[in-house]
Amino acid sequence: MSNRTFTMIKPDAFKNGHAGAILDRIIQEGYKFKAMKMTKLTPEKAGEFYAIHKERPFYKELVEFMCQGPIIAAILEKENAVEDFRKLIGATDPAKAEANTIRKLYAASVGENAIHGSDSDANAKIEGDFMFSVLEQF
Repeated sequence: MSNRTFTMIKPDAFKNGHAGAILDRIIQEGYKFKAMKMTKLTPEKAGEFYAIHKERPFYKELVEFMCQGPIIAAILEKENAVEDFRKLIGATDPAKAEANTIRKLYAASVGENAIHGSDSDANAKIEGDFMFSVLEQF
């Protein structure tokens, strides 16, 4: 089990002014930032990041959405990071998310769901390494 996970605050949360509150919540939950940057994904980079979904009907829409504005990408560290972070962000559909989770508080819909969180230790490593060079990870 890894003690690191990867997250992205998505363009909708950034545009709606929720990025600071989300970052604060992550800190309040005891996560340490091991890498962080604000960037804007190109269609090529977003497509590569979400390649696992390439055959799904929502892929094109997802890539377009992720390129709409800035994102904040981060590698986080805490014991049981992946599982605990998934609980913190809540269900992809904010209508089904538990009370006080990030998506319940800040997401508008399944498509505009405010935040990404890795779904496994293996994907956390892959996603973190995709977004950050070794020199950017602490």
